Amino acid sequence: MKPLIVALLIAMSGASLSETVHAQAKTSPGAGQSVVVVETEKGTFEFETYPNEAPKTVAHIVELINKKFYNGQRIHRVVPGFVVQWGDQQTRDMTKEKMWGRVEGPPVGVAEFSKLRTHVRGAVALAHNGDASKADTQMYVTLADTPRLNGKYVVFGKVISGMDVVDKLKYADRIVRVTVREAK
Repeated sequence: MKPLIVALLIAMSGASLSETVHAQAKTSPGAGQSVVVVETEKGTFEFETYPNEAPKTVAHIVELINKKFYNGQRIHRVVPGFVVQWGDQQTRDMTKEKMWGRVEGPPVGVAEFSKLRTHVRGAVALAHNGDASKADTQMYVTLADTPRLNGKYVVFGKVISGMDVVDKLKYADRIVRVTVREAK
């Protein structure tokens, strides 16, 4: 169902504007939205992206995926009940393990925070070292609702399938391939 139709139906039912906005945020990806497919050695998971709320962030990540930047990398941070993180190109080299998570790539340049997109279980966001506009290639998936991160890290997607795979990921697990497809 198109978001506008959902909004009209909710409005006709007497729901508030806030409820209407949240209903729009819960609809499935629309035409033109990208779904990121992450194939790992433990299985595959997919996450939808939010180009309406974080256009530069989504474009940045999609560009990196199209350049095969994430292929062959390893998970470099796992905090049980909190996050699984990847995106450091050094993780392809086990001899550089002590430096994993410390290399910065090209930054997005903006911090596209949205009150619609929060750190719920399965949220996908960009990691950074204190300045959200300097977030670059590293991303994470939250393993639980984590509201303390809202307004500090840009949420640009959410896992839509394979969260059980994300839950199984461990430090140094390999990401085989990351691709982008149009939402169905």
